[in-house]
Amino acid sequence: MIQLVGVEKTLGGQPVLRGVNLEVPAGKLTTIIGRSGEGKSVLLKHIIGLMQPDRGQVLIDGTDISRLKGKPLNEVRKKFAMLFQGAALFDSMTVFENVAFPLREKLRLKGEAVTRRVDEKLSQVGLAGMGHKFPAELSGGMRKRAGLARALVMEPEIILFDEPTTGLDPLMAKAIHDLIVSMQQQFGFTAIMVSHEIPEIFGISDYVAMLKQGRIAEMAPSSEFVKTKDQEIREFIFVGGTVTVKGATVSSL
Repeated sequence: MIQLVGVEKTLGGQPVLRGVNLEVPAGKLTTIIGRSGEGKSVLLKHIIGLMQPDRGQVLIDGTDISRLKGKPLNEVRKKFAMLFQGAALFDSMTVFENVAFPLREKLRLKGEAVTRRVDEKLSQVGLAGMGHKFPAELSGGMRKRAGLARALVMEPEIILFDEPTTGLDPLMAKAIHDLIVSMQQQFGFTAIMVSHEIPEIFGISDYVAMLKQGRIAEMAPSSEFVKTKDQEIREFIFVGGTVTVKGATVSSL
């Protein structure tokens, strides 16, 4: 269970998070939306412990990580993996070496144990036989798949996705969304995604939360979120007039 309680953060003299309260359901896909510059990526960094709040608590399975450092914090981080916007692959390593990196560095695995797990994850994300290639030889969508394979290889309990479809065309973005959903359902990890892909995210998310003016303005199952009475939120999510939620089309009217 992930809980944020009264989380506040000021950066460069500007308040970014102004008392965020958020409870993320375990084993589900929750997407955080909001206008550009609202602090969505900052929020993700607090959840994984890359940033510490000025005030408030970040609870991971009941442990407040907001004041942890060193080994205790690293122990909690073992529950996590993160897929960054650009996949954050090492250009000098092959795809296989990129995916194997956390196994070798964190678990100290070697030989066949590494090969077996890497090949398995590459196959699951549709990159079987591509381990010998370098990131520069891959398309944008393939790099995202490689990044997802690296996130999955440690079998984390929680995966954070920071705008995973940035820079992709609509067809490839849909393919990556579908892959994330498929992997989440297969392995049951808790997924938290930051995305600007509206209205597409309503078709894949179990829950949606909107960050507005430094606070969570609304959070609900995706089918309920689209029924919000908040006019500003409705204008934001119904910019195209309709939203498809799990196969059902909802109109702004």
